[in-house]
Amino acid sequence: MSSALRTRLPLMLALPLCLLMLVGLWLDYRAAGEAAGRYDQLLAQLLPALAESVRAPEPPGRAPRLLPTPPLQDFLQRNAGVSGYSVRDRAGRLLLGDAWVRGALPATQAPEFHSLEFRATTYRVAMQRARTGAGELVLALADGSDPQQQWVRQLLMRVLLPNLALLIATGLVIHWAVRQAVKPLVGLAAAVARRSPQDLRPIDEAASPDEVRPLVHSLNRLFALVDAQAEAQRRFVADAAHQLRTPLAGLQAQVEAWAMAARAAPAQKTPAVSAQHALGAIVLGTQQIEKLRHATRRTSQLAHQLLTLSCADARSLAVQPPQRVDLKDLCESVLEAFLDAATGKGLDLGLEAQPVQATGHGGLLRELLSNLVDNAVKYTPAGGVVTIRCGWRLGHAGAPQACVEVEDDGPGVPDGEHARVLQRFYRLPGAGGEGTGLGLAIADEIARTHSAVLNLACGPQGRGLLATVLFSG
Repeated sequence: MSSALRTRLPLMLALPLCLLMLVGLWLDYRAAGEAAGRYDQLLAQLLPALAESVRAPEPPGRAPRLLPTPPLQDFLQRNAGVSGYSVRDRAGRLLLGDAWVRGALPATQAPEFHSLEFRATTYRVAMQRARTGAGELVLALADGSDPQQQWVRQLLMRVLLPNLALLIATGLVIHWAVRQAVKPLVGLAAAVARRSPQDLRPIDEAASPDEVRPLVHSLNRLFALVDAQAEAQRRFVADAAHQLRTPLAGLQAQVEAWAMAARAAPAQKTPAVSAQHALGAIVLGTQQIEKLRHATRRTSQLAHQLLTLSCADARSLAVQPPQRVDLKDLCESVLEAFLDAATGKGLDLGLEAQPVQATGHGGLLRELLSNLVDNAVKYTPAGGVVTIRCGWRLGHAGAPQACVEVEDDGPGVPDGEHARVLQRFYRLPGAGGEGTGLGLAIADEIARTHSAVLNLACGPQGRGLLATVLFSG
């Protein structure tokens, strides 16, 4: 992370500097081009002065003479060393001036311009056919003070090198500043890396820079959540071990008793005693088998409930996309599953269903409803009534919400115990049956996983229990 910051920040700051440097070069070039245009106009204005300065030869037949006019004289003196002129005949032979001031002979009398390199200096040359005192000649003026002509040469020394040196110095300063700025992040990463998986203490936010404190705050919140989850998991494992120990101990005791009875059978000698012992062994064996069946069923149920509780974890469902679940079909299938158990106990198990759907996981919602119905069937006495409902109910905000209800007329749950019976492994004092204290806890966990709410209340006549699951969407 810190290495990437050290690389990205200098680059992000250097790119604007390079862009500014290019903009500066472009502005310099524009300024040089504007100055070059003015110099071309100046040279074009001086060509007539050069034409007036050429005089006819005396005596005739010799080379013409040059008597510089004041404008031409001033130009040549002001730009001494970086200026020149030439006067040629129409055939291109040099008559007056500097031989190096040359170029293609103009075809018309309009001024023509070109650049010329001489002695490491770039000159701007203006040429024109003009009438002089010595006849029609080709005149040329050269000026080496044109900034556009020197711009390319001066680019390296006056623009690129200073800007490059400034860019390098700025990059070094930025690199040093970034290293100093990311030191707290490096220290924070090292401190977290040195921690053991069990060390979930919060990081001191006051010791972190202001820019890093939101990150430290988020890490501390994550540590707190992980610590709470780990503590809940440890508590769950301890409770599960405690609950599993009882049926397993009973199962082991029954097996040991049965084994002892089997070992004692060969010790009986007389036929009468052997027959009596065999009869007792059969009765004892039947009782032991029934107890083994009971203990095995309870252990299997507890293991199934523990697995369901683990699967109901929201983190386990994060990778499973929710689907639309038809609650009416779900209620009908659960009714069929519990119909035999309810009929065998003499209960009236009924269904009041409206077409309604909810978003969630069908298997878990079936487990939720099954736990509620199983709880009602298990604790409602013979001749009682258990009703499964689904439909729409008004929520707290007045908007209709999908819901599932299970109502019975059994002993119910006291008002002060409604919250406690939703805790894992908690059973009401004096409650009978083979419950493990996980049915309602599993239903509540699945409801919260689906962003639903499980409410417990007394039945309409003040008897029994009404369990309602309200879905948020």
